[in-house]
Amino acid sequence: MNSKYHYQLEMKVRDYECDLQGIVNNSVYQNYLEHARHEFLLKIGIDFADLYNRGIMAVVARVDLSYKNSLKSGDRFVVRLRAEQKGIKYLFYQDIYRLPDEKLCLKGIITSTSLINGRLAISDEIAKALNNLPNIETKI
Repeated sequence: MNSKYHYQLEMKVRDYECDLQGIVNNSVYQNYLEHARHEFLLKIGIDFADLYNRGIMAVVARVDLSYKNSLKSGDRFVVRLRAEQKGIKYLFYQDIYRLPDEKLCLKGIITSTSLINGRLAISDEIAKALNNLPNIETKI
């Protein structure tokens, strides 16, 4: 068992997410990753919309993606996520695995930060949540 992740979310590829080659368009993977991050934040008690309403904007600063294998229409997959804080950065290590064979399709690192009332700053709320995360067990 591997317990390097804090969260996972299963999804399924929809027809309209594929390009002429019959594979998921490269830009769609960022949608999958973003959806998983937002669901993860909700699970740990961070409401993205509520933060914004209180003047705290969590923003993506950098995206580093490494495409390994393609997903196709109808494929089931899981986005697995590990998160940590490093200074003013919140790092989300996100991997996408096709199911049920657990074939690695994408490795990503999403670097985000927060702006509080328009100024670069650490959100104590986000930092506290990210520093108290349990690991989940996965089959890979």
